[in-house]
Amino acid sequence: MNKNAFAPTPPMGWNSYDYYDTTVNEEQVKANARVLAEKLRPFGWEYVVVDIQWYAHRAGSMRDQFQYIPFAGVEMDQFSRLLPDPDRFPSSRGGKGFGPLAEYIHSLGLKFGIHIMRGIPRQAAHTHTKIMNVPVTADMVGEPNSVCRWNPDMYGVRDCAEGQAYYDSIIELYASWGVDFIKCDDICNTDNLVPHTELGYARKHEIEMIARAIQKAGRPIVLSLSPGPAIIEKAWHYKKYANMWRITDDFWDDWQLLKGMFSRCELWQDHIAPGCYPDCDMLPLGKLGGGFGQGEWECRLTHDEQRTMMTLWCLFGSPLMVGAELTKLDQWTLSLLTNRELLELLAPQCQPEQLERNDEAAVWAAENQETGKRYVALFNLADEERQISGDLEDLWPSWTEGIELWTGERICGENAKLSVGLRPHACGIYRLT
Repeated sequence: MNKNAFAPTPPMGWNSYDYYDTTVNEEQVKANARVLAEKLRPFGWEYVVVDIQWYAHRAGSMRDQFQYIPFAGVEMDQFSRLLPDPDRFPSSRGGKGFGPLAEYIHSLGLKFGIHIMRGIPRQAAHTHTKIMNVPVTADMVGEPNSVCRWNPDMYGVRDCAEGQAYYDSIIELYASWGVDFIKCDDICNTDNLVPHTELGYARKHEIEMIARAIQKAGRPIVLSLSPGPAIIEKAWHYKKYANMWRITDDFWDDWQLLKGMFSRCELWQDHIAPGCYPDCDMLPLGKLGGGFGQGEWECRLTHDEQRTMMTLWCLFGSPLMVGAELTKLDQWTLSLLTNRELLELLAPQCQPEQLERNDEAAVWAAENQETGKRYVALFNLADEERQISGDLEDLWPSWTEGIELWTGERICGENAKLSVGLRPHACGIYRLT
């Protein structure tokens, strides 16, 4: 199977992390899936992704001290394969795993995804648990000196036939459940505090193992790699083995993080292709943080900043995963997620190009190679209102009118130059005619 065919356009969906952290349960996933199916699926949103520690016992019960309880118990089968925690996912009991939940998600016309940590469970290594189809136990496959610096659940997997057998076995299990999407963590950049290419990419063999296992499983499963920042020198490797990879560490609702994404998108703009997508991370919109132990909060970006985020993600061609509690979706957030013409920019045929950027402004353009539609976006990155201009002489020397995709406002062209006044951190995205 051609892995690039698994995601011909950037994946779009809902992920449980930004609201629930480690605590999401089956009914909460189903409730969000129903909203996704009813309100967002007609606009291309289709994935429902259960994020981190779905296998962990008592996840989130010590959130005032730990995000991840050190060495807590995990649900696991006799072959070192993690299973859903039955207290939070009761339909998984009796060895059914995520099969019943995936079936429910599929019945809504949606696709089902899960988060995994790179490696093999430490619990399996410590108890010398078997690995399917090979005569060795987990302690012979796990690498005790390869550990995630922020999560205590796993050891890295050795680059050996038995290690490949372990990955084959878990992907085979996920495929039997009906999993369509895997977000693998602690693998895109395994040392993102140290800007060293080889150190940060020390686990590339595990990326290759997972990709091989997906091919063997015979089910089209999108492979997403986290966390970032992805290493630009390894772009060829990400594109060969994965469908999407994070170009940033965890992205939250903070203007400075959003402003920093412009330089990241500049770096990665030439590496977008069908089935291969640099990932700007989740969209922290709407109601957030209910499972983080500090109470729910509303997206802290201004409305202008939220439009800037959506415009950049779509124009750049990033996958879109919204982290809001969808059962509390408000009309403003819904309007951001259902702008059909903006979402058309996601097509890989609509290649992005940054025309200019400085600390106060950025200008991007894109042309859809199939439809011929042309777009230009002006971003005010400054903290005060400014006139932002883009010179389109070299790209499109003749155009007469621009239609702004958020407001429908029409503007006229003058000497191939576009110039608009924008509020602080606001943007304008125009389709030119």
